[in-house]
This record gives sequence, structure tokens and C-alpha cells, in this order.
Amino acid sequence: QVQLVESGGNLVQPGGSLRLSCATSGIAFDIFAMGWYRQSPGKQRELVARITQGGSTNYADSVKGRFTISRDNGKNTVYLQMNSLKPEDTAVYYCNAQFTKEYWGQGTQVTVSS
Repeated sequence: QVQLVESGGNLVQPGGSLRLSCATSGIAFDIFAMGWYRQSPGKQRELVARITQGGSTNYADSVKGRFTISRDNGKNTVYLQMNSLKPEDTAVYYCNAQFTKEYWGQGTQVTVSS
């Protein structure tokens, strides 16, 4: 049974930081490309950051320089460090795993508000 479980979402003030985690099980984690997506009300789900099996990364323009994606193959976990958070970062953040199949987590809420 494949599971992707996100954690770390919270309410934070503008300018603050959060670290999201996505713990996986049931997949050969090291052969999957991993990504973080987000969706806010009335908007389509969008890619935030992605990391390949080899560790190459790419980011949405809106988060470049503020967010960092990383992976720990020993822990089967992918992380998203989010700094300098803005109200427009408010969304449900989803973990994604891609290889020959694609899997999604259930999402974790991030709210940036004073």
C-alpha cells in the first residue's frame, strides 16, 4: 500500500518560515521524482518545487530564492523549507511522487496571515 503523508503545515505570520515533510511508504523512494504542489481556493493546483532522483531541482518562479526542496533517501522523505512566507503562499500543499505511476498525499494546510 502506497502512502504519502504530509506534515508541517500551520498558521504563520508573513515573513515567517515553515518546513513541510512528506514521509512515504510502499514505493522505491529513490527511483521516484518527488514534488510539492499547492492549491488555493478557486485556483488550479500548481507545481511549487520538484526534485529528481538524482537531486536536480526546479522551482516555480514565485518561490525561487525562498523555498528549498530536498530529499532524504534513507528516510524515504522529501522536505520543503519555506522562508519569507507571503500571504499568497496560503494554500493546501500536496506531495507528489512520479515514476511510471504517480501518487499524491492528502495535503497539508499552510496559512500565511497576520
